[in-house]
Amino acid sequence: MSPAQTPLPTYYIPHGGGPWPFMPERAAALGSLAAFLRGLLAGSGTTPRAIVVVSGHWEEPVPTVSARRDYSMFYDYYGFPEHTYALQYPAPGSPDTAREVIDALTAAGFPSASEHERGYDHGVFVPFMLVAPEATIPIVPLSLVTGLEPAQHLAMGRALAPLRRENVLIVGSGMSFHNLRAVYTGADVLKRSATFDAWLNDAVTGDPAERDRRLAEWASAPEARFAHPREEHLLPLMVAAGAAEGDRGQRVYHDDIMGAATSGFRFG
Repeated sequence: MSPAQTPLPTYYIPHGGGPWPFMPERAAALGSLAAFLRGLLAGSGTTPRAIVVVSGHWEEPVPTVSARRDYSMFYDYYGFPEHTYALQYPAPGSPDTAREVIDALTAAGFPSASEHERGYDHGVFVPFMLVAPEATIPIVPLSLVTGLEPAQHLAMGRALAPLRRENVLIVGSGMSFHNLRAVYTGADVLKRSATFDAWLNDAVTGDPAERDRRLAEWASAPEARFAHPREEHLLPLMVAAGAAEGDRGQRVYHDDIMGAATSGFRFG
C-alpha cells in the first residue's frame, strides 16, 4: 500500500442507457452527462492508483471482487447498433488492489470471494470510456450482493473506507431513476421521478449522522418503488455513501435523462 493520504472522495454516477455515448442520436441528448463524466477525475483532485467500481449489473451471493489483470468486454445490452458490440476499453485490472478489497471486507466480517473470468459490464466500460479514456488506471469491479439489502451495502462501503486513504477511488455506477417500463409508456415520469429525486438529494446531502438510516429505509420514500421497481441500480449508491464515513454528500450532477429526473453524487 502507498502511504496514507487525504481520503479521496467517493462517487455515485449515472451510467446512462446501454452504449449511449457512442450513438450520436443518444449522445446529443445526454451532453450534460458526458461532460460530467469527463470531468470526474479532475473533480477528485488527484489521479487514483486504482478505481473500485460497483456496478448495478453484477450480483453475487457474497461480495465478489474481479481480480483479472486484463479484461474482455461483457456486452450486457441488447438490440443496439452492431458497432457498439465492438467497443473496447483496455484498462488493466489490479489483482493487488482486489486483494486489498478482499482483506478489507474480511476484516469487517464479510464472507467474500474473487473471480477471474467476468469482463467489464456496460456499467463499467461505457462510463469509464469517458471518465478515464486513456485506459491506464486499473479498474477493480466489485459485485452487489444478492438480496440487495441496503444496510448490508452501506456496511460494505464502510469496510472499504480505509482504501480512500490509499489513493483508491470508490465509484458506484447505477441510475438514480431506473424504471424503463414507465419511461417507455410515458407514465407521468418527470413529475414522479422528481419527487423521488428530491427525497434522495435531501437524504444524501443532509446530516451525515442520519444518512445511513435514511438510505437504509429508502423504499419508504415517496415514489420509491416507482423510481426503482427493483433496486439494483440504486444499491451502488449505498456502497459509495458507506465508504464516505462522516463526509457530507453533495449533488454534482442533475438532469432529465429519457424524461426522468436523474442525479449523481459525491462524498468528501
